[in-house]
Amino acid sequence: MPDPRTTSPAEARALFRDGLVTPTAGWSAGYAQANLVALPRDVALDFLLFAQRNPKPCPVLDVLDAGEVSGPILDGDVRTDVPAYRVFVDGELVEETSDVRGWWRDDLVSFLIGCSFTFEDALLAAGVPVRHVEQGVNVPMYRTTTRCRPAGSMSGPLVVSMRPVSAGQVADAVRVTSRYPAVHGAPVHVGDPRALGITDLDSPDYGDRVEVRPGEVPVFWACGVTPQAAVVESRPSLAIAHAPGHMLITDARDSAYLVP
Repeated sequence: MPDPRTTSPAEARALFRDGLVTPTAGWSAGYAQANLVALPRDVALDFLLFAQRNPKPCPVLDVLDAGEVSGPILDGDVRTDVPAYRVFVDGELVEETSDVRGWWRDDLVSFLIGCSFTFEDALLAAGVPVRHVEQGVNVPMYRTTTRCRPAGSMSGPLVVSMRPVSAGQVADAVRVTSRYPAVHGAPVHVGDPRALGITDLDSPDYGDRVEVRPGEVPVFWACGVTPQAAVVESRPSLAIAHAPGHMLITDARDSAYLVP
C-alpha cells in the first residue's frame, strides 16, 4: 500500500472504492477531509438550518442537490468513496458497509461537513503532536451532555473529538486551529471532561482510546459526528453517513479553509 500521507485524494478514493477500510487521519496531507450525511429532501432544510444554528460541530463545506453524488470539491462519488459508511433507518443503525449504492435514492441530499482531520497537519507543523496518528488508531469521540440548538425535526447532543496536548502547548493548539473555522476551528473545551458530561476518557463513544500522558491536558473540539447523534435522536426515515473517523477525502486544499 502507498504511503497514506502522500497519496492523492483521487488515489485514496480509488483504494476505498476497491475495499480498503481504514480511518483516514493522516491521509492525503494538504487536502481537506469531510464528514458526510445524506438525508431525504423532506428533512434536508431542517438539517441545513440545524447546521446553520450549530456551526462549530456542523460547518457546511458543500451541499449536493438531491440525487447528486459529486460536486465542486469532490471529483468522485459519495456512495463509494468513503472507506466505511453507516446506514440509519428511522434513527436505528442497520448496516455498516463500504458501498451504499444499494441504499441510494434520488431524493437524498448530501451534506459535506468540515472535519478536524483537516487541521492536523497544521498542528504537527506547529510542533503539537496528534496522539491518534502517533498510535495508529482512530480519534476518540464522545457524546456530551451539551445540547445543540434544535431546528425543525432535528435535535441532538454535541459530539466532540479529543486530542491530548501538553499544558505548555494548549495555547498553540488553540491558535493554530482557530484559523480553520470551516473545519471546527478552536476547541470548545480544555481540561476537565466532566464539564461536558464525559465520565471516562478511556471509553469513547466512537473511535479508540488514546494515551493521555502526565502533564497533558485533554482538549476537545466540536465533531462532525454530531449529525449522526442528531439522526439517532430525530429518526429521519433514512440517513447515510460516514463511519466515525472514516472520512470523505475531498479535492479541496487545506489552505482553502485557512483564515488570516
